[in-house]
Amino acid sequence: MNKLSLGLCGLLLSWNVQAIEVAGVTPVPEVSVGATSLHLNGAGLRTKYFFKIYVAALYLPQKQKSGEAVIAEEVAHRIALHMLRTLDSDKLYGAFSEAIEANHSHDEMVAIAPQLKQMAQLFDAVKEVNKGDLITLDYQPSNGTTVSVNGVARGTIAGAAFNRALLKVWLGTKPVQDDLKKGLLGG
Repeated sequence: MNKLSLGLCGLLLSWNVQAIEVAGVTPVPEVSVGATSLHLNGAGLRTKYFFKIYVAALYLPQKQKSGEAVIAEEVAHRIALHMLRTLDSDKLYGAFSEAIEANHSHDEMVAIAPQLKQMAQLFDAVKEVNKGDLITLDYQPSNGTTVSVNGVARGTIAGAAFNRALLKVWLGTKPVQDDLKKGLLGG
């Protein structure tokens, strides 16, 4: 095989390694949060009662296979939710709140109550997310978690404890869906 053929084969293989498609959604392979370049760690489908709700994608500075490690690390990261269904703010916040509560004690919930209230207010202001919308949850250790819908920042919720609570929705010991957790961790 000549050098040109080898180079072409290598280029084609590298493109295929990055492409992940889940339920018709192909998350971008790289994003930036602040000045940090993040790489797609994995993606998965959230379903409930046989309905496709969203495709979630996790972006990290480096590949990670451990949910506990992702939760513990104080680094910039992104959770992107590609909506496959229209949801009003009550249903969306209710699902987040329920999943956070499943992974925390009463005392831990009391400690993050102000941040949960702020999240509820952000979702109330949005009113509804539609099929095709993109929700991003961007974490920067110096700022907190910025919630955006279709590229428009809706607000930032301070605190590492809140962000860890949010990550536990998908990566905790009681994730919303085991196969979604596995997909986000590249499995």
